[in-house]
Amino acid sequence: MVREVIASLCCRAGALYLDGTVGGGGHAEAILEKTAPDGRLIGIDADAEALEEAEKRLAPFGSRKTLVQGNFADLSEILNAQGIGKVDGILLDLGVSSHQLDTADRGFSFSQEAPLDMRMDGRRGSGAADLVNTLSETELARIIWEYGEERMAKRIARAICTARTLSPIGTTAELAALVLRAVPPTAERRRIHPATRTFQALRIAVNDELGSLQRALAAGVERLTPGGRFSIISFHSLEDRMVKDAFRSGGKGCHCPPDLPVCVCQGKATLKVLTRKPVLPGEAEISENPRARSAKLRTAERI
Repeated sequence: MVREVIASLCCRAGALYLDGTVGGGGHAEAILEKTAPDGRLIGIDADAEALEEAEKRLAPFGSRKTLVQGNFADLSEILNAQGIGKVDGILLDLGVSSHQLDTADRGFSFSQEAPLDMRMDGRRGSGAADLVNTLSETELARIIWEYGEERMAKRIARAICTARTLSPIGTTAELAALVLRAVPPTAERRRIHPATRTFQALRIAVNDELGSLQRALAAGVERLTPGGRFSIISFHSLEDRMVKDAFRSGGKGCHCPPDLPVCVCQGKATLKVLTRKPVLPGEAEISENPRARSAKLRTAERI
């Protein structure tokens, strides 16, 4: 959704933008081109491999771009380290990248045999294998249900806990086969692989994606200049709901209970919501990249 993103950010020459999920550098490249000759970009990504690719792609822009390995939840600290106060626009493209899905040894996909890892930043935290082999059945079921919206969460969690008593679950193929056996082969399940939602849930848990998004939403609003744009592409209903609620809350100002006749909190709106309904990818983009079919772009402007 490069064209839609550029329009949503209202990119202009001389402005400073932050791409919190720079990935391979596609959106960043378009932003730098649109803001020529003197626009600047700070690119953040947790994935060292993604930053290497972005560095190659963005090399022609020289000092107009700065790339940093880190989590977008820490955007305030990263900007402070760069001596930057406010930015004119922020972009977050959530979820897992095509590069991560297609790189077998990262463990994001069940389509290829790989260690069960799923960490976007290999320097931090525990991989998916640790969660699968150590969490209680109740906690596994909660994660798979809440983050994967998987109706068979309890059954899958029970199957995981039974299997790991015999030997640890260490690869993507092992987990995918286990889920396949645990889930009934209904017609609904044939539309997507039965392990899709379980893998999604574990990835979200491993990388604390919802917690990171919550922190980034709060920090991002504070770091925007008046008139600055905050654009977020989400691929998951929980993420989209968080973005929608945060933007709507920022646009209200008053946070008093609805039964109070007058405002007593004296809150002021910090955002103007620009997308009452999310912007969706066009048919041509979905045809070229089927993974884009669930993308939703929302934008708000700092008041």
